[in-house]
Amino acid sequence: MTQLNISHLAFLTPGNYPDDAPWQGLEETLQLFETGERLGYNGAWVRQRHLEHGVSSASTFLAAASQRTSTIELGTAVIQVGYESPFRLAEDLSTVDVLSHGRLNVGLSAGQPAHAELLGPEVFDDHWRAQDFSYHRVTRLIDNLSGRYLGDKESFIESPGNRQRPRLQPYAPGLTDRLWYGGGSLRSVKWAGSQNLNLLIGNLTSGEGTDDYYTAQLRQIEAFRSALPANAVRTPRIARGRVVVPFDSADAATRKRYADFAASRHARTLSPQGERRTLFSPDLVGSADQILEQLHQDPLLQEVEELRIELPYEFNIDQYKQILTDFITLIAPEIGWSRATPVDYRATA
Repeated sequence: MTQLNISHLAFLTPGNYPDDAPWQGLEETLQLFETGERLGYNGAWVRQRHLEHGVSSASTFLAAASQRTSTIELGTAVIQVGYESPFRLAEDLSTVDVLSHGRLNVGLSAGQPAHAELLGPEVFDDHWRAQDFSYHRVTRLIDNLSGRYLGDKESFIESPGNRQRPRLQPYAPGLTDRLWYGGGSLRSVKWAGSQNLNLLIGNLTSGEGTDDYYTAQLRQIEAFRSALPANAVRTPRIARGRVVVPFDSADAATRKRYADFAASRHARTLSPQGERRTLFSPDLVGSADQILEQLHQDPLLQEVEELRIELPYEFNIDQYKQILTDFITLIAPEIGWSRATPVDYRATA
């Protein structure tokens, strides 16, 4: 059996809720972050989705999560920068990072965002098709987070009792080292590597020259590493995301629900889907022993040290807690992970 060396373990949750009870779902997601911290997970991430029953503003949600946790990293995957002002988003993210004492991790993506025909006019009025949805929008965000001053050396901001050179406030040093790019193609991972961003790879990707999901993503990891700047002062992180649902402590009805969920999504893993030839990795549903056997056969996990458990949509809070508990107690120790002494970021900031 192949030896794995997963040293960093996180989970990604959709933060879903009923249409008539958003508070319930968002509160339960905050509770899940608290549970993850108690269990010893290194990171807790939330999806950002628009027009869905989930977290539409990751920075707002994670600001709340920063006050309910103290040691776990907080992340979002991914923010579609096309809908965002690179300056205003940078203000929000840096505020969350300061509130969390440097725990924020930010997943980003470029390109025309989802639901553009519906949301484009709402965000950009009548000229949304002329907007810049390229990688340049991401680099503008990075630049705004860099701490650079605006204007020249003679430019100052005057406010009651204060005179200062203008730059984005609050400045959050170190946040640019915790920016991630959601790569799904050779072009995107090469660009992310050239910018020295961290890389998120998930359970779907584009099939470029292959019908095999694992081959496609192995090529992307190689392309990402080849594109890294030779003079970089740090080595970017790479995190592998995968849907993993252990059912060891679940009752019979819940086990059936998990199995039905996996069965409903199996067909899409058999061949490329759609014009973009999207490839999907199989969901891992079963006992801890069954899941471990499949994880040890995952060639991508031999290339990374970080694993992100992607929780399915529309499960309830008790099921999410059961999945996270079973994974970290029964599976994580067998793939190289061990619980570290938690760092209270409030004491080190």
